[in-house]
Amino acid sequence: MANNQMPHNLEAEAAILGCIIIDGDIQSELLETLRADDFYQESNMLVYEAMKKVYAAHKPVDVVTLTDMLEREGTLERAGGLQRITELAEVTPSAANYKQYFEIVRRDAIRRSLIRAAKGIIEVSTEGTEARDAVAYAEKQVYDISKQEDNSQLAGLADGAVIREVLGKFEDIQSDPNAFRGLETGFKQLDRITNGLQRSDLIVIAARPGMGKTSLAMNIVENVCLNKGRTAAVFSLEMPRSQIVQRLLCAHAEVSMEKALSGKLAQKEWKNLMIASDRLQKSKLFIDDSSRVTPQEILSKCRRLSASVGSLDLIMIDYIQLMGGAAGSGKGGSFENRQQEIASITRDLKIMAKELDVPVIALSQLRRIQTKEPQLSDLRESGAIEQDADIVMFINRPDVTATAEELAKKTIVKGAAELILAKHRNGSLGRIQLRFIGESTKFVDVDDQNLPDEEPTGYALPPEDISEEDVFGDTGIPE
Repeated sequence: MANNQMPHNLEAEAAILGCIIIDGDIQSELLETLRADDFYQESNMLVYEAMKKVYAAHKPVDVVTLTDMLEREGTLERAGGLQRITELAEVTPSAANYKQYFEIVRRDAIRRSLIRAAKGIIEVSTEGTEARDAVAYAEKQVYDISKQEDNSQLAGLADGAVIREVLGKFEDIQSDPNAFRGLETGFKQLDRITNGLQRSDLIVIAARPGMGKTSLAMNIVENVCLNKGRTAAVFSLEMPRSQIVQRLLCAHAEVSMEKALSGKLAQKEWKNLMIASDRLQKSKLFIDDSSRVTPQEILSKCRRLSASVGSLDLIMIDYIQLMGGAAGSGKGGSFENRQQEIASITRDLKIMAKELDVPVIALSQLRRIQTKEPQLSDLRESGAIEQDADIVMFINRPDVTATAEELAKKTIVKGAAELILAKHRNGSLGRIQLRFIGESTKFVDVDDQNLPDEEPTGYALPPEDISEEDVFGDTGIPE
């Protein structure tokens, strides 16, 4: 092959076409898997397109039916004529090696696609496109080519393989209820209802401003990264990285953030903070605080993170309404209104969850309605959020909107919170009772409140005056 030619193998192309003609048993497999542009030579492309039309008409693909289709299409001569069709059947004595021919044809087709993609990337990069748009375009082109290897087909159930797989799953769960448990949130009742956060699910946590949706999401991230040792990516469009870490440290150490910010921590609280900081530093938590990030940019960053770290278990995005629409084409996205843009964002987030095979938690604002508890119709700016999400959860905290009189009469308990599971595509709905500890920005199960210690007397030493023995005692650093 000359250096100026695209990769191809005409012998393999002719052989695969011959296999289709002489062996009816493999016709369905090849005609449903190969594409016309997998062939380099135009005549082979025309023959294959005619084969697909014959097959779609429920006729056997042979020399006679194929020649007739090419004549009716007016492409017989361009395809090489009757002699060429006859030769395809004669030069392939057996279809036994069709898989090898298939691999050669697909390999060269992918190589040609990569070369074309590279040329397109060069063009976009030289047009003066914004750097992040150019990178998103490049990654999308390469990723789309890699997805061509996914040859999933419409398949029946006659062979019983899928049915046996599902029954086997049920048997495994019967013997071990945790066999297919998803990612644990750390909230017992929520984990019981959902069986953990499942891979490829889009989970929306929605609440009105000030209800603690960021705190709840970060409590889940804390459990995943610090308690379970898993990998999580947090995209904070509203808070800087330092504030996210500040919340995590105080929540994990069960220390009052107000006291930490006013310099009134006790010795024990400093120890807890040092232990929490060590665990956080050793964790596999990654935080991006870029503003107006798009789903395509998140997908690109998460692909790179998964490749470099070797795993990715959870993605958290705070929050949907601050995200920008698609810009992956290299030409920028355009939407008639914000509702269309939000619909595009949520659709892309669901696709991302499926492609990366991880649960994606996306936070969402609700309309500012104070007269009732939240419901699905309150989701702000787009009903597509409800449509695309696998799980929708609302945070309801009556004490936030309660009057002083209601609090005085104790008809509403301060700190009481309810997590309303309003949509659950693969399970039941429900209400989970929680308690919100405001000073450490932490939600806890009602039966496991871990309330803070009594107010200490006096102030603590600053961190530089605390020895390693004071911090870690006899137990050492927690793993």
